[in-house]
Amino acid sequence: MATALSMAAMAFLITMVLGNPYLQYLRRAGLGKQVRIEGPSTHIEKTGTPTMGGLLVTAVVLGLTVCLTLILYRESGRSILLPMAVMALTTLLGWYDDRQTLVGHKGEGLRARTKFVLLGVVALVASFILWDPPTGLGIDFIYLPGIKAPFVIGVLVIPLSAVAVMGSAHAVNLTDGLDSLAGHTAAVAYAAYGIIAAQYGQIYLVTFCFTVAGALLAFLWFNAHPAEVFMGDTGSLALGATLAIVAMMLGQVLLLPIIGFVFVAEALSVMLQVLFFKMTGGRRLFRMAPLHHHFEMMGWSETQVAQRFWLISMVSGLLGVALALV
Repeated sequence: MATALSMAAMAFLITMVLGNPYLQYLRRAGLGKQVRIEGPSTHIEKTGTPTMGGLLVTAVVLGLTVCLTLILYRESGRSILLPMAVMALTTLLGWYDDRQTLVGHKGEGLRARTKFVLLGVVALVASFILWDPPTGLGIDFIYLPGIKAPFVIGVLVIPLSAVAVMGSAHAVNLTDGLDSLAGHTAAVAYAAYGIIAAQYGQIYLVTFCFTVAGALLAFLWFNAHPAEVFMGDTGSLALGATLAIVAMMLGQVLLLPIIGFVFVAEALSVMLQVLFFKMTGGRRLFRMAPLHHHFEMMGWSETQVAQRFWLISMVSGLLGVALALV
């Protein structure tokens, strides 16, 4: 645990040191976000704010994890390569998507179907490696909340993991719509799973989770309202997909909807909005989706929404940890 907490502090310091130079690079390169007009009108003023800030987080996490694995864990820490690979691949996917949403570009990012397929490929391959007994990690079980004994589900781990990875990635992506919102909630979720990993003696995942949390806390320094940089798909897709892999490796994926309650609420609000719109011939269930925009339209300030959602994520995170420790 001491190593994990030290890595969190180191990730925080390195991200803080690299933050300003990286921000200056994004500005010089003209990598400003084109804010979509479908959102609240108050967000139009954010057009031109640098995006792809998530790359700083994932780069620091991957760099530190590689160094620690080579120095301390070596052969015994090979299992950590899976969440690292998922983080790297989804960072690349998000980076390419963000490139298409910059000011001056006509497109609004990758087509939803294309992004879905590419993310699905990553999710399926990662899920197979997670389960495959001869060459993979041999994870064939999950824990039911409040029950200590694992429940073996065999090859069903593959579809469950694939759905979790894709759902979590999209949910965190939808949450990344307000300054500091995705960063706050993701940091809480990773810290919660880090505590659970410590309870199970998974030292590699403990260190990985707290390293992510430390880097995210430093990122929030630059992402606090009014944000100097956005996380972008570069960070949100990677953080969501990797969080699901961590949950699967611990067998605690059923706690993901609890620990990531805010992510689930955001994703459900979009699905319910679309379904209600189609069923009622054009009426809306929420004033605007995702959910954080609904509260903005009700008169809450951006900071109020972000902080209140963050508080909810902390309570749901505590509940998830409590259920894992029962």
